[in-house]
Amino acid sequence: MQIQIRINEEGVLRNQRYAFSDRFTLISELLQNARRAGAQQVDIAYDAETKILTVEDDGHGIEDFQKLLSFHESGWDAETQAGEHPFGVGFSKCLYAATRCIVTSRSLRVDIDTQAALAKALIEVATIAEVIAGTRVELHGVDLPDLGGRIKVLSQGFPVIVRFNGETLPRPLALANLASMDSPMGAVHLAGTRDGKYAHNTMVFLQGFCVMRPTYVLSAEADQVNVVHLDSRQFMARLPDRDKLIDEDVQAKRINAELKDCWRRTLEIAKTQLPPERFVEIYYGAMRGWGHTDLLNDLDVMPAELFEVVSDYPIQCDDRSYVRQLDAAPSRQAIESGEVTLVALSGLDDDNAVQWMLARANGHVIFDWIGLHHDHWSWKHVRYPEQEKVQVRATGEQVRVQLEGRWIWPTVILCEAVRLGCGMDVADVTDAGVCHGDVIYIPKGETSGRAVRQASSFVDGNDQFMSSDLDADWDALADLIRRLRSVDPVQTLDSLLQELGLGKYPLLRGKTFEVTVGIGVAPGHSVALRAAVAGTGKSHAIG
Repeated sequence: MQIQIRINEEGVLRNQRYAFSDRFTLISELLQNARRAGAQQVDIAYDAETKILTVEDDGHGIEDFQKLLSFHESGWDAETQAGEHPFGVGFSKCLYAATRCIVTSRSLRVDIDTQAALAKALIEVATIAEVIAGTRVELHGVDLPDLGGRIKVLSQGFPVIVRFNGETLPRPLALANLASMDSPMGAVHLAGTRDGKYAHNTMVFLQGFCVMRPTYVLSAEADQVNVVHLDSRQFMARLPDRDKLIDEDVQAKRINAELKDCWRRTLEIAKTQLPPERFVEIYYGAMRGWGHTDLLNDLDVMPAELFEVVSDYPIQCDDRSYVRQLDAAPSRQAIESGEVTLVALSGLDDDNAVQWMLARANGHVIFDWIGLHHDHWSWKHVRYPEQEKVQVRATGEQVRVQLEGRWIWPTVILCEAVRLGCGMDVADVTDAGVCHGDVIYIPKGETSGRAVRQASSFVDGNDQFMSSDLDADWDALADLIRRLRSVDPVQTLDSLLQELGLGKYPLLRGKTFEVTVGIGVAPGHSVALRAAVAGTGKSHAIG
């Protein structure tokens, strides 16, 4: 017994209509045919009411009308077949999408009833008096909603001029409209080659149509995306829509590798043409984004964005609002001589507040060492305080007590100063609280409750910021500090009254009160209004 492959022609004709996944593939196939026919311009007209679509090009026309109805048999010349791998199924989309197809080319015309054609009826090709240099395809009964919007996306990288309902469409990503460079995979346009504003988003075209795009981008300007026009001799798109590359995951890696190589060539040229300072200023982002930071290894200058100083009280927060970028990077001489101390610190958390407070006290520069190549000369001059042992000691300790907050319960130590040590660094902090472990150290110059921000991020397990708990604990710590430090009763009461803002109440203005603490119907105090005695400057109680 022997078997062999057989083709059920009726089944092929019946099921071919489901091969195309997108109704707009009809337009791309007709545009593709026009381009292969050498067209310089394609005119598309569509009437949504009559559902008639007309596509006319100025190419060399159709030599053999039988090829229109020959499935999987390309009618293109040997060079086109070798370079573009046509599948021979493009026109079949017209048969399934329309009820009637009228094709005119040169001096010939065919009027196709699509249902009859799919039933393998004989179709007459007629000679006409009108001579058309190119090809005109008129399709009836075609439903293409929003074609006006989709045709702009379809044609944005197409090499041939496209007109829709009399309007010439912009083709910003067509190769002729881009500054591009050659590469082993095809022509490449890199965003940011002049100003350094690089992009990782890439739109990839094959034979004029997009086969790879960022998921959230339908169209883009050339200065916002990289654009690749692939060599069709090396790449193939899947049958029949041609909207994705075959082995897309493999090809995507190759394309990204080629883009990286293109950036390398661009940066090497720019490095020879620009002063080091300008080269680093313009192109550092692209060097870091595309993995070419080794180009900085032999330069004395570095980008300013790698350097920060502690400009505010360090707290646990995501925005690192407590640091400020330097206006200019330190010089190599300043770094190598030790005039500037570079330290590497991760964002403030439960374990490194002491290191951050030391950097604040000693003016150390926070250095983003990850932003440079591992062989860069600066790495030899970076310190890593988080890998060193820290010491914290309260100088002149006055009292220690538990803060019973809503979110945190640390031990609070009031003292004259906080002595911090880490490696060779030592500093005495007198103006701000320091959190270490479960202890908050409060030196004499700290009166607020902001140290709770160093003790906790106040973010719960669902990433919700507990602002009310923060406010409550901030106030609780401030109140605790005030109570523990109170030595003068007048100053203590005055401090409390200032927080109340009594001047906001017109009823109280000019009044004199007698306050007794420790007795009375109110919790721990009583208040009496005193009336002034006319002419004496004295007052007496009236309640």
